Amino acid sequence: MDVRKIKKLIELIESSDIAELEIVEGEESVKISRNHTQPIYAAAPPPMAAAPAAPAAAPTGNGLNFQDPGKEESNLPTGETMNSPMVGTFYGAASPTSDDFVKVGDSVKVGDTLCIIEAMKMLNQIESEKSGVVKAILVENETPVEFGQPLFVIE
Repeated sequence: MDVRKIKKLIELIESSDIAELEIVEGEESVKISRNHTQPIYAAAPPPMAAAPAAPAAAPTGNGLNFQDPGKEESNLPTGETMNSPMVGTFYGAASPTSDDFVKVGDSVKVGDTLCIIEAMKMLNQIESEKSGVVKAILVENETPVEFGQPLFVIE
């Protein structure tokens, strides 16, 4: 529906005692209300077909240590967990052919890159917030991670 037509309709509503007007032209519709708390709707697009849902990834183990599914939470090494600051995809290396940023047993210091999390097509380097030794890597490469999900144990 043409914007000029909508403006004319608004002017007509303002100059009359009509409280509400709704016009439908094909698949488009306009609803104009005056002195009403409901929003004004203009040119609603036709409903779209629902996209097929992506298959959910099968959980591995207890969800805490993907590299060793038999390990229980209480068997995790002691230390501070480094949690994901965002939702995205975990990458342990800069590219599929390069070495991982860190491996279990590596010493890290504050500011060292631990991994990359891809979120909305942006690659975000995740840096260590403490110095110590990497005791465990809790996610597999190229897997989705949630906000706050433990990624590493550093002691």
